[in-house]
Amino acid sequence: MAKISAVNRNNHRAALAKRDKEKRTALKNIIKDRSLSVEDRFEATLKLAQMPRNGSATRVRLRCKLTGRPRANYRKFELCRIALRDLASAGQIPGMVKSSW
Repeated sequence: MAKISAVNRNNHRAALAKRDKEKRTALKNIIKDRSLSVEDRFEATLKLAQMPRNGSATRVRLRCKLTGRPRANYRKFELCRIALRDLASAGQIPGMVKSSW
């Protein structure tokens, strides 16, 4: 199990990223727009830099929904490899069987 503080920190980052998504994309579109003046684009860059870093989607870590493990996660199931194997062996995941040859 992961530390609860790490999981809570990651959940807080996800909430901030969701909250700030529209504002960040608007500023990024202004920065990328070559038809605007350099001053306007630079001002948008400064505003983006002033926003909290934890509001960025890249700061959110993919963690296992059951254990909170930060590594070896499958995006499709939102589970780490260990939890996925346990659930698959127990028959909890439809269509997934343990391989044998």
